[in-house]
Amino acid sequence: MRPTREDAWKLLNEHVKSDSLLKHALAVEAAMRYHARLYGEDEELWAVTGLIHDLDYEEHPTAEEHPLAGVAILEELGWPSEVIEAVKGHAIYLNVPRTTRMAKTLFAVDELTGLVSAAALVRPSKSILDLETSSVTKKWKDKAFARGVNRADIELGMKELGVERAELIGRVIEAMRQVAPALDLAGSTS
Repeated sequence: MRPTREDAWKLLNEHVKSDSLLKHALAVEAAMRYHARLYGEDEELWAVTGLIHDLDYEEHPTAEEHPLAGVAILEELGWPSEVIEAVKGHAIYLNVPRTTRMAKTLFAVDELTGLVSAAALVRPSKSILDLETSSVTKKWKDKAFARGVNRADIELGMKELGVERAELIGRVIEAMRQVAPALDLAGSTS
């Protein structure tokens, strides 16, 4: 099976009702699409992987079930093994090695999109469009800010990808700017 974005979006919406989780999926999709383009990889495959990676999180939020419940759904539908391995690899506690660039990128950008979103939302503009890398770097150091974001996972992801923090933050900001309205991060229009 060659999953399309339409396939992924439909499947995601069958299992996810939370607006914030849908926005997270869109943010990770954008970051994956950006990186696929940067690396000359399969943009659509990387994008659907980012979109679908937390397919089961709302229904199965525990480490015992997530992302394995989602993986079972993807396997049943015949999704490509590289997508399934990347989805497994984004959960560090499963100890699935991230051997592909796609899996390494998903792991690196997943948590980072949350930090970038939070940094944009505390700006007076409430927009990612004027968010600077330095602002996110400053927030990174404040452990009380967006405390649910696992910075250790991001650090490991950056190391596996061979990308410096500021560079990855800048890439994720740029990627998320492309879908700012869908993320409600375009700021106010008034």
